[in-house]
Amino acid sequence: MPTIFTKIINGEIPCYKIAEDDDFFAFLDINPNAIGHTLCIPKKEVNKILDLDEPTYMGLMAFSRKIGKAIEAAIPCERVGMTIIGLEVPHVHVHVIPLHTMKNATFQHKEKLEPKEFKEIAISIRAKLK
Repeated sequence: MPTIFTKIINGEIPCYKIAEDDDFFAFLDINPNAIGHTLCIPKKEVNKILDLDEPTYMGLMAFSRKIGKAIEAAIPCERVGMTIIGLEVPHVHVHVIPLHTMKNATFQHKEKLEPKEFKEIAISIRAKLK
């Protein structure tokens, strides 16, 4: 059975897409720790980060860095952090999170946003992609 992320990639579930290439996909987290919190995933459905083959792992890190740079340019923040936990959805994903304080990295504080705000954030980040 496909994961929720595979369904997002396939367009079966809507998302606020940031970027996509042949192998990777980035979209806004709908339960964000901070404004601009983005998930980067491989299109290949793999449960655990260390089970990715090396080219996919390295490609995901490069893709996540590119997204992080765009977030850094679009969203005022102290820095951009990345974390990989993988317990929520059995599909590898990198959380790319604008950080203001450590609470943004704890997954205990969540931002509440309206659809219009998500759309505006996605547009801002996409505009900074190089």
